[in-house]
Amino acid sequence: MAESSHRCYCSVPGCSNSKQRHPYLSFHDFPKDEEQRKSWVKFIRRDEGPLFQIKRGSTFVCSMHFKADDIYTTKSGRRKINPGAAPRLFSWNDWSTDRVTRESPFQRASTRLGVDVRVDRTAPAVAVPILPQADHDYACQPSPGHLDAAAQRIRELEAKVRQLEVQLCDLSASKLHINRYCATDEDFRFYTRFPSEKVFWIFWESVAPSASKLVYWSKAQRNSGAVDVEKGGSTRKLALVDELFLYCCRVAAGLKEKVIADIFGISTATVSRVIITWANYLYLVLGSLPIWMSREQVTQLMPAKFAEYCPNLRVIVDCTEIRCESPSSLTLQSETFSVYKNHTTFKALIGIAPCGVITFVSKLFTGSISDQEITKQCGILQLLEPGDACMADKGFVIDQMLSDVGASLIIPPFKRGACFSKENTEKTQSIARLRILVERAIRRIKEYHIWDTTVPLTLSGSVNQLWTTCCLMSNFQYPLDTKDHICV
Repeated sequence: MAESSHRCYCSVPGCSNSKQRHPYLSFHDFPKDEEQRKSWVKFIRRDEGPLFQIKRGSTFVCSMHFKADDIYTTKSGRRKINPGAAPRLFSWNDWSTDRVTRESPFQRASTRLGVDVRVDRTAPAVAVPILPQADHDYACQPSPGHLDAAAQRIRELEAKVRQLEVQLCDLSASKLHINRYCATDEDFRFYTRFPSEKVFWIFWESVAPSASKLVYWSKAQRNSGAVDVEKGGSTRKLALVDELFLYCCRVAAGLKEKVIADIFGISTATVSRVIITWANYLYLVLGSLPIWMSREQVTQLMPAKFAEYCPNLRVIVDCTEIRCESPSSLTLQSETFSVYKNHTTFKALIGIAPCGVITFVSKLFTGSISDQEITKQCGILQLLEPGDACMADKGFVIDQMLSDVGASLIIPPFKRGACFSKENTEKTQSIARLRILVERAIRRIKEYHIWDTTVPLTLSGSVNQLWTTCCLMSNFQYPLDTKDHICV
């Protein structure tokens, strides 16, 4: 009576054993003998009917419900039960044969009350007086002492709950990777480029509500972007704050993906998936913030030297380039090759306000584009208003573009003769000392160590998001010093 199929399930109530999940168990058919089969049905507490039918070859009882000496192994290796054996070990009798049958209701009541409650129907009926019964407890008012004791007990339990919640938070926090590696403000500056622990947690609290709905880009790609955000994000191997810390380790600290995978105890593929997901998420969240300052804001925060020499200045612009891997296609090589850097690069335009805050970030273009063309295509001209002034380097010959929108260009004067005049020399020095702010802002962006090495072409799909988030996250650092470096 051993099992005849690998897809066997135990028919005992409350038992979920199956041959696939528990291959070390044996499964046995119900016996053919009618009386013995009825005893099996009685022991397992099931009645044959529409919901339970015993069929040969599909209704089994697993070996857990038989005693060890009820089962033997044949020479061929099959496990069978002895004739007359029956299942007697169940959860309701604590897997013991001491109580194989359940007591009747009369027996259980007699044991509980200490008297025989069985009625002898042959004896004459005896009138039993009806005794008055006490009312329920809830109909009586408790004494004031009981109320005070209950209130005190409630306060003690509430205090215990709060204590356990604090302990749970401490245990959860102790498992975070960020708490293991970032203990001081210096650690936060190294791994995240945020100036302090306080600034990092402020940034995290601002993005945490929407980050809880994050879906990995691979899942969104499989579903063609049709993801139900109401169901919440995907199941993650790391806490959300650790995913942000992982992203900062890659972008700010410049750690390689293999190193990050070893630190966090996950696969390299998971690291890549987290980085791409957070790059796109922060690109959308930070990109939706209005960083372009109004003329009133620029004037209010403008340093004294700017107000003295160029009071109408709205933005200082400059272009910067990051090296990228050389593509195998000659056409792509010619498009990305920069004559200035003598290498294949990506090029972007950065704009800052006179107070040093980055107020404009263009997308990345191929390195062969000129300063004039990138200014035309990036969209900064649409943000300028009549009467605004734009400061740039000599390479920005964009005075005609600015005049079309009513703005003016401030650049160092060109040398017309053998040497500069005294007036042009002073003007060149003044503009250079004011323009140094945009150079320092660009240097701050490139201090994100992901740009220390050549950008591989495998990141070409997300390099624009990575660049933009680095530019916008640099605004969370301490303000640029506008006093010591622009004195004229």
